[in-house]
Amino acid sequence: MAKDHGNQIKNDEQYEELRDKGMSKEKAARIANQSNSGKKGGKAEKYEKRTKKELNQKAKEIGIEGYSKMDKHELIKELRNH
Repeated sequence: MAKDHGNQIKNDEQYEELRDKGMSKEKAARIANQSNSGKKGGKAEKYEKRTKKELNQKAKEIGIEGYSKMDKHELIKELRNH
């Protein structure tokens, strides 16, 4: 069972998994606190169907640097590899 990190972390289990993978506390918290974080099964809209503005927002949320200078194809590649 995941440790309770208080109300500042919405998904304690995912937060711990990300920290175990070497992610910083800040970055792990940002990802674990997203409303759809940890959902599986293809519930999220495909990147190709999202607007560049939506992809920029997602890249910003998860801490991808230089996202504003990337085209849509580059953003999708970075989001999938991040």
